[in-house]
Amino acid sequence: MNLHWKPPAEWPVIRTIEAHTAGEPLRIIVDGLPPIPGDTILAKRNYARRHLDHLRTTLMWEPRGHADMYGAIPVEPVTPDGDLGVLFLHNEGFSTMCGHGIIALATVLLETGMIVREGDAPVLRIDTPAGRVTARARREEGRIARVAFENVPSFVYAAARRVDVPGIGPIPYTVAFGGAFYAFVEAADLDVGLDPSDFRRLIDLGTRIKHAVMADLPLVHPDAEDLSFLYGTILTGPAQDPAHHSRNVCVFADGEVDRSPTGTGVSARAAIHYARGDVALDEPFTVESILGTTMTGRAVRESHVGTFPAVIPTVTGQASIVGQAEWCVDPNDPLRHGFILR
Repeated sequence: MNLHWKPPAEWPVIRTIEAHTAGEPLRIIVDGLPPIPGDTILAKRNYARRHLDHLRTTLMWEPRGHADMYGAIPVEPVTPDGDLGVLFLHNEGFSTMCGHGIIALATVLLETGMIVREGDAPVLRIDTPAGRVTARARREEGRIARVAFENVPSFVYAAARRVDVPGIGPIPYTVAFGGAFYAFVEAADLDVGLDPSDFRRLIDLGTRIKHAVMADLPLVHPDAEDLSFLYGTILTGPAQDPAHHSRNVCVFADGEVDRSPTGTGVSARAAIHYARGDVALDEPFTVESILGTTMTGRAVRESHVGTFPAVIPTVTGQASIVGQAEWCVDPNDPLRHGFILR
C-alpha cells in the first residue's frame, strides 16, 4: 500500500522519538514546538506551563498518548558548559527531574547522533529544573549499553512521621528529595503487594497517601520554591530476586504508575539508606520495579542542601528506542488537545 498523504500545510506537525527505560515510556519531542524562552530551566518550565500546556496534553493524553505517558523536551542549555537542557512532562504537568528520562534521553541523543560524542564513555551535561545532572553512558560494540547519571543533591526531609490516611488509618512515612519530593511507605504496612496484579490498588493507596501527606507536612525546598511540592508516593518492599536490595513502586502525578524503579526515587532512597547507615558511600544497591526491571543506585559522596545533610547519588539503568513518530493536529478536531481516562 502506497501512502502519499501529507497533513495540510496549516496543521501543526510534531515529531518524536519513542523510547523506554526499564519499561517506563519516554516520548522525546524533537521537532515542531515553538521556542521556549527563559534564562533558567525553571523559567523555561514556567513558560511552558503557562503557554504550552495544550501541547503537553496533546502529546501525553489520548488519543496520541495515555494516562501513564511521559515525555521530554530538549531545550538549549542555560549553563556555559551544559550540553543541553530538558523539560519533563506527564499526565498532570511538567516535573522537575526524571531519572528514567535522563537515561532514555542520553541513550537516544547518542544513538541517533543528535549529539555526537566519540569513545566508549561519552558524557552529557544536562540542565534540568532541579539542577545539573551529568549522564555517563557506556558504549559497547557501537551501541549505548547503559547510562549512569549523577543526580542533584538528595536528602531526607522528614523521617519516621505518621499520618492518618482516610480509609487506611495511621501509617509511618518518610519524605525525601531526589530531584523531586516523595513520600516513602512500606507496602507491608498497607497489606499490598508490588506486582502487576496490584496495579489498581497501588494507584488508589498511593494517591490517598500522597494527599494525606500533603495536608500533614508542608514542603519547602531550601534552594527553590518551584521544587516545593510532593510529586508522588513510593511503596517499598522486599525484592523478588535475592540478588537485589528491594522492590518499589512509585505512584506519581495524577495517579501515574512508574514501570521503572524511578531514578529520582532511587536517588532519594540513596539518601535515606545512607542516613540510616544501611549503605556506605559508593556501595551499590539494586532496586526492582513493578515489572522486575532494575536500576542500581549509589550514594557517591556527602553534600548538603541548606541545613539538610545530603548525598550526591548516581543511578544506572538501560534504555531502548522503540520507534519514531510524526503527529499532526487537525484544527477542526474537537479533541485535538487530548483527553484522559483512568
